[in-house]
Amino acid sequence: MEYRKLGNTSLTPSVITFGAWAAGGWMWGGAERKDAIDAIRASYDLGVNAIDTAPIYGQGTSEEIVGEAVKALPRDKVYILTKFGMRWDLNKGEFGFHSNDNNGKPIDIYKYAGKESIILECENSLRRLQTDYVDLYQIHWPDSTTPIQETMEAVAQLIKQGKVRYAGVCNYKAEQLAEAGKYISLASDQVPYSMVKRDIEKTVVPYCIEHNLSILAYSPMERGLLTGKLKPGHAFSEGDHRAGLHYFKDENLQRTNAFLDRIKPIADSKGLTVGQLVLLWTLAQPGITIALAGARNKEQAEQNAKATQAALSANEVAVITEELSKLQLVK
Repeated sequence: MEYRKLGNTSLTPSVITFGAWAAGGWMWGGAERKDAIDAIRASYDLGVNAIDTAPIYGQGTSEEIVGEAVKALPRDKVYILTKFGMRWDLNKGEFGFHSNDNNGKPIDIYKYAGKESIILECENSLRRLQTDYVDLYQIHWPDSTTPIQETMEAVAQLIKQGKVRYAGVCNYKAEQLAEAGKYISLASDQVPYSMVKRDIEKTVVPYCIEHNLSILAYSPMERGLLTGKLKPGHAFSEGDHRAGLHYFKDENLQRTNAFLDRIKPIADSKGLTVGQLVLLWTLAQPGITIALAGARNKEQAEQNAKATQAALSANEVAVITEELSKLQLVK
């Protein structure tokens, strides 16, 4: 496993970090709790020392699973990354979207990052995670109803109290990063990034490189699209959010799989799956510090972690990028 320094912090997370969204089941058609715990522990055994979760993932379920899994591991050897600012139990802030909880009950999600809410969320997260501190605390989405100053000063207070070690953000644009940086020392920006979603390369990546902020790339395999396992006509489970995304239209599955077939010889030459090859390409991109890879069972987790047992040359990265330039998806 490879490890990289996170911004100006003392944290050195594994380049493959366990993403625990799917482990919570919410919006993924459910998940088996034991399978998720086994997946986290299997990742750790292969060198994965960082886990990213959030309260909204299963409305507490994901954090509880992470807490249960980490309980059997040495706490000082595992980095817990969690978030705040998405409330399903409070009608306040910026309306986000309608959803259903893990029991199918309709819920409304609000983006809210007021000071009192953050303090409460942190206490709830610590309880669910069965720990007295988190290593990286991140605002989940920008909240237009709360000044960034108020949000960051609340996190700074938690750092002073020892409940949080470092501050990060998610889904922040360059100008929001600059504003937040006036009030707190930021470690990272967690943003969506994959072969088929590269918007951050325009402004976010240059800003983060210039200001020594790490980029945590989430959904690097675009929710399974880039694994090559999904075929046209695939039937998603009830409650799986992917069913409504344009990436998973039959035509896009055909086009994506054709691209993956073209780069598969590189994967084969290294004993990798195409999904593992995609992770390595992602980690080779400028500014990308780690890739968050989700898994709902031990086998998926082990496959993700083992990606780093191989390496790509600069020429191989260039060949893959050239093939990628030919892929055009339809909306």
